[in-house]
Amino acid sequence: MNPNDGLRELGRHECLRLLETAPIGRIVHTRQALPAVVPVNFGLDADGAVLLRTSAASELARAVDGAVVAFEADAVDVDTHSGWSVVVTGRAEIVTDPAEAARLERIGPRCWAPSPEEVFVRIGPELVTGRELVGGRTMYGLHLSA
Repeated sequence: MNPNDGLRELGRHECLRLLETAPIGRIVHTRQALPAVVPVNFGLDADGAVLLRTSAASELARAVDGAVVAFEADAVDVDTHSGWSVVVTGRAEIVTDPAEAARLERIGPRCWAPSPEEVFVRIGPELVTGRELVGGRTMYGLHLSA
């Protein structure tokens, strides 16, 4: 990124702090050898892992267990042409340990579409990247107006 283009790379700590403010994100995984994107509510664990909760019988649970996935969340202000985007890339796993599942039951996200059998999906934060667009600046120093 050019230092004058209005984009700023975010460090890991700042990325995780911003993720805590986002109510919705998107999980990117592979479905039938093609990219698939699903909007989800989520939570973060203390180590920065992304936590999802879904139906145990869902296509999402089957598709992501053991797979490397990406998770993205963002915030945008269209009036000021500013915002941020954070991507967490890592292996997704269904939580099977009963003690861990019980812990996540207390702290993890609630499923917005409850089902009789739910599972937690944990995405390990192997790579955490983000960027911020500040005030609509361009590499030429111009401010865009609405």
